[in-house]
Amino acid sequence: MTRNRVAGIGFQHPLRNARPLTKRKLAFAHLLMTAVLVICIIVAVTAVAIGSARADTLAAIITADEGVLPLAILLGLLFAGFGAMTAAFTRRH
Repeated sequence: MTRNRVAGIGFQHPLRNARPLTKRKLAFAHLLMTAVLVICIIVAVTAVAIGSARADTLAAIITADEGVLPLAILLGLLFAGFGAMTAAFTRRH
């Protein structure tokens, strides 16, 4: 009996004889993962927004003598950088 338990340990794919994976179970798993990902993104955005509000970052930038131009340049460069990274990683070989 112990020999069978030890033989099952390792890098082999687990046997799924008892509960085969169906399309319905797979769709439920994808739906659950998507919902959890959305919740995590909402929590992260909320934490960043609260941190930014407490630091008064935008108010300090807007009330400065330079105006809104530095903020617009920063956001433009940020979006351009994200677009360049997306284009670089989705290129087909």
